[in-house]
Amino acid sequence: MKTVSYFRHVVPLVLAVLLLAAFAGPKLKKTAVGKNITIGVPESFQALPDDGIAAKYPSPRKPLAVFSNPSGRIDLSVQQKPTTFSNRDYALLLKIYKASIQNLYSKVQFLREDIQTINKRDFVVLEFVSTVTDNRRGGNLAPIRKYQLVQYAIERDQLYVFTFDAPAEEQAQWQPTAQAVMQSIVMK
Repeated sequence: MKTVSYFRHVVPLVLAVLLLAAFAGPKLKKTAVGKNITIGVPESFQALPDDGIAAKYPSPRKPLAVFSNPSGRIDLSVQQKPTTFSNRDYALLLKIYKASIQNLYSKVQFLREDIQTINKRDFVVLEFVSTVTDNRRGGNLAPIRKYQLVQYAIERDQLYVFTFDAPAEEQAQWQPTAQAVMQSIVMK
């Protein structure tokens, strides 16, 4: 009898703990990026070496860091570049970056466009699904769709851009992780 009573009390407790663990969110490891920036990086992601960054992000201005999941399909990047804007210009920057994103892609569905305070720091936040279609005459490539969450912050004369991107068909799986990553950013 004691065993049955014990299981009646313990089994619901164990199930509750397991359910809470399942919904606790992604496991992130606090990672320093640059001098005064930390970000939570998913545990399964690895930092790309310089040659990997150069191959994946060819640009005269190399990102501060790029992290990818094991398949290389999901990326988290942090970029820094000079700017003449200040942190008082966020409303204007929101409009500029939204228009810029709309010009980059064939189609953009914005999920969120906002100025948000995270860890005592304001960020311009743009979350969207982008589509690039093959518009060449006779082109028959399938459209490329991506889910992206991008946050912008200005510190002194530098603009910091935090980007999480994944294939659009994996949005449901990665969106909670992307949001948790962006909520983890700390700039001192």
